Amino acid sequence: MVMTCEQVWSEISNYLDGEVGPDLSAAMEEHFRGCQKCSAVLDGTRNVIGLYGEERMFEPPPGFSQRLHRRLEENMPRQRGTAFGWMVAAAAAVLVIGSFEVADSSSFVRPPFRSQLAQPATGVPADLMVVVSEDGKTFHAAGCRFIHDKANLRTIPASEALQEGYTPCVRCMRKYLSENAALDAADDDDEEFANSEKPRAK
Repeated sequence: MVMTCEQVWSEISNYLDGEVGPDLSAAMEEHFRGCQKCSAVLDGTRNVIGLYGEERMFEPPPGFSQRLHRRLEENMPRQRGTAFGWMVAAAAAVLVIGSFEVADSSSFVRPPFRSQLAQPATGVPADLMVVVSEDGKTFHAAGCRFIHDKANLRTIPASEALQEGYTPCVRCMRKYLSENAALDAADDDDEEFANSEKPRAK
């Protein structure tokens, strides 16, 4: 029977106690002859058992206990739990938690856009009054011909429209948008609008 090192290690204590069968004992002895690592583990385990197996007790020298306690007290850190220290720690915790709350407040977080393809508006004056439709995705200048759902319109400042997730109309807000993005979107929308106004053949 050929044994691996792991199998020998799991049985080494039983081997030393003489609690393994003759076949297993012979296989382990054969393994020990060919494996230096397992022979070293066997010798080390024998030594540990021998040391702990002795029933002699060593008597510590007189005064050992007092010297041990004194050295432990000298090397232990002192307690620093003053009331002022706890107040400083509590104030710091309140400041940290407060800063997270302020950072999470709606004034610093941009709401999700109403359209998946929307881009953030830059350059639109915050106090500019714009028109939005409740179910729409864009805000418009008053009189824009591309306003949808004209029955549910409301007029609000551009800053409020942006906070509610509306994006600017690429036609009537063109002067506030980047040239390329506005022109590309306007061309696509003009083509879509022209196709929707064509009379359908019956």
